[in-house]
This record gives sequence, structure tokens and C-alpha cells, in this order.
Amino acid sequence: MENVNIPVGTSDFTEIRQKNYYYVDKTGLIEELLRTTATKVTLITRPRRFGKTLGMSMLADFFDIRKDSSVLFEGLSVSKNQELCRTWMNQYPTVFISFRNVDGLDFNQAYTKLCTTIAGLYNEHYYLLDNCSFTIHEKTAFNNIASKNADIAEIENSLLRLTRMLSAHYGKPVILLIDEYDVPLAKASAKGYYREMLSTIRGVISVLKDNPSLGFAVVTGCLQIVKESIFTGTNNFVTDTISDGRLDEYFGFTQEDVDRLLFDTELSGHKDEIREWYNGYLFGKRSVYCPWDVMNHVRNLLLDPSAQPASYWEHTSHNDVIYQFISTTEADVNDKFETLLAGGYIIEPIEPHLTYDILHSSERNIWTLLYFTGYLTKMRPEDIPETPADGKLALIIPNAEIRKLFQKSVNEWFLAKTQASDRSELFDALWNGDAERLQNFLDDTLFDTISYHDYQESFYHAFLAGLLSRKGYKVESNYENGLGRSDIVIKDRKNRRAAVIETKITDAENRLETACGDALKQIEEKQYAVSVRRAGYRQVISYGIAFYQKQCCVKKSLRQISSPADLLS
Repeated sequence: MENVNIPVGTSDFTEIRQKNYYYVDKTGLIEELLRTTATKVTLITRPRRFGKTLGMSMLADFFDIRKDSSVLFEGLSVSKNQELCRTWMNQYPTVFISFRNVDGLDFNQAYTKLCTTIAGLYNEHYYLLDNCSFTIHEKTAFNNIASKNADIAEIENSLLRLTRMLSAHYGKPVILLIDEYDVPLAKASAKGYYREMLSTIRGVISVLKDNPSLGFAVVTGCLQIVKESIFTGTNNFVTDTISDGRLDEYFGFTQEDVDRLLFDTELSGHKDEIREWYNGYLFGKRSVYCPWDVMNHVRNLLLDPSAQPASYWEHTSHNDVIYQFISTTEADVNDKFETLLAGGYIIEPIEPHLTYDILHSSERNIWTLLYFTGYLTKMRPEDIPETPADGKLALIIPNAEIRKLFQKSVNEWFLAKTQASDRSELFDALWNGDAERLQNFLDDTLFDTISYHDYQESFYHAFLAGLLSRKGYKVESNYENGLGRSDIVIKDRKNRRAAVIETKITDAENRLETACGDALKQIEEKQYAVSVRRAGYRQVISYGIAFYQKQCCVKKSLRQISSPADLLS
């Protein structure tokens, strides 16, 4: 395990190789792409943190005529193909640009970042101004873009201008690499300036259309934006998505990749937990792991052998898509979501061509978005008891990490929803000892709530705590009380009243009343209510609440503590 340096947050191929960081060899991507050099544009779509940027950085280092990259590729699979390396390595002018940082609260902010990104690219090639063959007008436009003084027409024409000047300067066609092309559109859609950004990006991307200076281009993103929306007129256009098999092994870790990594780091004993948490994606016909998760967890294990799996992927971006999904009012969607959380599958139509402005306009688009962004994956055909119709896929949650992420999102969504709702009926029933009204309110709320189908007591505990919180009352959960720990105590200090709630779960509907009785008996035996009364509350009401799936039973203790004499009875 000597000198195993795990890179986390590093997507620069040169840095990884020069600093001898651990690198999972994906250079076979070069050979695969060069098998079809007649293809003008290859669009590769994968979820975030699956190695797109590192892959593009590797391609740039391999092709760029300004570099000598032979040392970087020593010992890697592509170096074995000596003829290919002689023909292609550092032989072509190469443009590599990433749009992943093009974001803003409004169009002006995002456009400024786009201009800054393109200006940085132009300054990398400032040497072109020394070429006397370029006209004063070409040089003026170049300077405008490099100094961030360009007008919008010059920005939209910037990549086309740069490829033409590079091709003229070197006498060779240009290889163009555009990373995260759809990030500006995703951000714009979320913040309300989609049409303006779409028009601008469409202009920038026009470099791919009828450009004799272009050898070939590789473009990456999360979604395949409908061709008519952004790639209009682009010929010889090929897309590789997570449904395709050609490039399935080059984005994400295969089982062989993970086995080798764990062997090299002497962590093979953690193979099962890593498979459970971070495997499960089916790209084409190959099962792959999320590389961001695997590298983070391996790094943490090297620092602390007792480190537990965590949701590393969750924190790499906002998960707004989940909240938009679970907040839908369509009951059918909620039922399907519960099926997924229970470990089941659903069969849904998938729309491969989308635009960001209509992502949430239909249930079909929602499932498509969750699939292509990595929150869901397709099942292997041999594991499906039925054959989906054309255009449909059997979808599942890929692994433990994503299931935990969904469950966390459900809890946060429910808490926000309940705290914004009118719960006056709930508290009126609670403080007036109306067990029947309280039961009806909880039944109705449970019916409208997305559950996990495992129905653990912790689910119901969080459900009640969320309903009772943020109304000016003090809510104590699992608090040391009397002779034990009461489930929930809600205290109204202003009126010196309190309610003690003990919850139980049952495995059958006909056991609800018995479980309620057991809960009330526990309150009595453990003296939960007595302890609260002794703390100075004049009135203490005790409730036993039992749950079976989405049903509940509520009973109030006949012994209410509202005077000192009640403590002695």
C-alpha cells in the first residue's frame, strides 16, 4: 500500500499523472473514438461525477499539438498502440473548453461568466496574434474576446473564429472538446432565463455545423438536448448515452477497476460494502460504480479504517430534481416512488431527447430526467419478469447511497410541507384530548405522505416530530424522562400544559388497538407523564399511538394529570 495517493476533486489528467496520483486507466477511450474519425461530432451524456471532465482532459493532453505528452501516457493501455500514438499523439491543434462554471442568478451574471470562460481560452492561444497572415479585423475581434470587450455576436462566433484561426496557423484540422455543454442551460432553466441562454449557447455551438476547419468534436453533458433546439443543422452527429454500450466502460468504474483499486490499497475486505453503496448503475450492458463515491470512500478508509460509507455524491450538486419530483400532486407518481423505495421496479417510457424548459412538464419527462441524471438506473433484462414495450425501461434505485438520499429528501420535503401547512386542527385535537379527531388527521396525512415501505418505528417517529414542530411549542424526542426515554413530549410553556406520546408499530391491522394499550401502559409504568407534571406543567395528556403501514390508532389515557392529587392516585 506504499505511495497510493487517491485524488479527490482533481479532474486534470496532467496533474494526476505528474504527481503520481492513483489513476484508473481509461485511455482506451482514445482508441474507441478514433475508430470512427469520420464522425464529426460525438455527444457523450453521463450523470455528474462519472469522470467526464477527467476524460476530456485526457483527450486534450493526448491530441494537443502544443504539448509533448508521451511521458504522461507511459504504461497506459493506449501507449501499446504505437502506430496510433505516432499518428495522433500531439499532432493536432486542440481546443478544450468547459462550461461547468457558467452560472448566475440572472442572464447577465451567467453571460459574464461565459465571456470570462471564452476569454481564458483565447488567452491560451494568444500566440496566434503573431501570425502575420491574419487580417487586422481578425486580430481586433480576437483581442475583443480575449479582453472581455466582445459584443454578443463575437461571443456567439468565438469558437468558430478560434478553430478557423488555429487550422490556418497549423495547417491542420482542429479537434474540439466541449465539456458540460448543458450546464448553462440547466442553471438558466432553474433560475428563469432559459430562452436567453439557449439563444447564446446555440450560437456558440454553431461551431459544429458545416465547419471545414473542424477535424472532429467530442461534447459531454448530462442530457441530450433535442437536436432541433441546440444542434440544428449539425450533420454526422452521434450520441452515446447511458443506454448505449459503445463507451460504457470509460465513464464510471467497472468491477475490474474497483477490484484492482481495492487490491492496490489493501482494502479488499470492504468490497461488499462498496458494491452495496456505490455500484448498481447499468450503462449499456455493463454494471458500473460511481467513481467519485468509490475514490472518496477509499481515501477515507486509508485515513481511518473504521470509516463508514457516506453519501459523497449527494454533496456534489443541488438535488432540486428530487424535491420537484416528490412534491408532485399526482398520486400515481407517489405510489411508484414508494415502490422504488421498497426495492421494487417500475416500467416507464423514456424520452431520449429533451429540452430543459419542459423537463417537469409531464410525468414521462420526470422519469427520464431521474434516469439520465443517475438517480435511477435500468434493470438487467434477465432480472425483469416482464419485457418492457419499445421505448420503455424497467427502472430501479441503483444502490444504498441513492436510496438514503431519496429517504432524506422525503423527510426534508415532508418537514417543509407540514411546517407551511395549517395544523390548527391537529393541535386543537391534541390539547382538547380528542383522540378520534387526532387519529383522523394523522390517517389523512399518512395517506398523502410518501413512505419507505419498510415502516420502521423511526419513520413514524420522524413523521410525528415533523408534524408537531415549529408551532411555538417545545418538542422533545427520545428525551430522558421518568424511568426511561419517552418517544415525544410536546410542551406548551405559555399555558403550562404538555402531551406525552408513545408510539408503537404493528405487523397487522387488527393489532392496532392492542399496541395502543401497550403504549399507554409504558407511559404509566415508566412515569413519563408524572415526571412532566413534576416539572411544573399543570395539565399533562398521555396518548398511545400505534401504526400499521398507512393506518394509525390513537388512544388517550383515562388518567389525566392535572392536579397535585393526580400524582398520588
